[in-house]
Amino acid sequence: MTYHLYSHNDLDGVACGILAKLSFQENVEVRYNSVQGLNFQVERFLEQKANNDAVLFITDLSVHSENEKRLQHFFNKGGKVHLLDHHKTALHFNKYKWATVKVEYEDGRLASATSIFYDYLKEKKLIKENPAIDTFVDLVRQWDTWEWDKNNTIDAKRLNDLFYMIAIEEFEERMVQRLQRADSFAFDDFEEKILNMEDNKIERYIHRKRRELVQTFINDYCVGVVYAESYHSELGNVIGKESPHLDYIAILNAGGKKIAFRTIHDDIDVSEIANQFGGGGHAKAAGCSMNEDAFRLYIMETFPLESLRIDAPKNQVNLKGSEQGSLYMDREDHYYFISPTSDQDWVLKQDKTLLETFGSFQEAERHMKRQYGAWLVRDDAFEKYKSDNKLSKS
Repeated sequence: MTYHLYSHNDLDGVACGILAKLSFQENVEVRYNSVQGLNFQVERFLEQKANNDAVLFITDLSVHSENEKRLQHFFNKGGKVHLLDHHKTALHFNKYKWATVKVEYEDGRLASATSIFYDYLKEKKLIKENPAIDTFVDLVRQWDTWEWDKNNTIDAKRLNDLFYMIAIEEFEERMVQRLQRADSFAFDDFEEKILNMEDNKIERYIHRKRRELVQTFINDYCVGVVYAESYHSELGNVIGKESPHLDYIAILNAGGKKIAFRTIHDDIDVSEIANQFGGGGHAKAAGCSMNEDAFRLYIMETFPLESLRIDAPKNQVNLKGSEQGSLYMDREDHYYFISPTSDQDWVLKQDKTLLETFGSFQEAERHMKRQYGAWLVRDDAFEKYKSDNKLSKS
């Protein structure tokens, strides 16, 4: 029996390849593909390699409609094929006996291709389980579904960092050897050293890119747009947390003609946004190629915009949600003052004009940042504003 596994070329996809090599060893051919490249590989398999001894696994990707029909025909003739995916855009494949698409487990955990493939291999007794593999699979799952951020599972992020720091072949070899021999999963001394160096590099990169962010409205969403070729997930996560008034972040790779979408909000599904431009992904992380519509919306219409100023980071007095009020400014030199009332509401003023009353500070700030793009001013500007306007310190 010969096995063929065609998978995605990200961490979740490559981890499926690692599990396949642990299970089938030298009897498996593994190929990693972009979304576009998979269909060519499947067509070539069906034309050249399909026989009674061949087993095809497709993981972390799905095929287009024509190959969907071809695979069903191959299966009906006795061919062995298994498609294992976790993207909700592929849920319609569950109508086939040869496909398993699962977005979420019954206990509420989000699924990844690696975790689904591991479940399959364990059920069929095709892999020898151990605690190291269990940990590795869950780190991949948490990274790919972004649960690592909620759970503060830093090793999941570091595993993905390592994946992009070394060649895929070296990553595979390191992981296969470790998972075969180790009783637990851990990074070695060399990996820890280069990961620590990478952490510093990422921090500097994000700090620089954060200052290039622009803000706009696209199809009723308040969107942050930034150009970046690297560290999309880390950058999107930091911007999302620092600027929660943004519905999602669009990260543009102009050279690669691609857009990555990220959000921290449970009520925003960026896979639906990516799908409008022929892409896909997950609710909080998705992407697409840059077609004409996307180019117009995210590049041409945002190019003239000024970058979004960041909130003063080291204030001791002018603090968000303070009982003495919080002061902001926009690019037209208007001041915005958010302060509490005796009724536990929060009022928003532009200069000395009352704009609106809100039920919480967060609501007031969200409205102000979305509509006016204002930023928290430094303490010295706040003290001057108080003096000029004779505000009470209490």
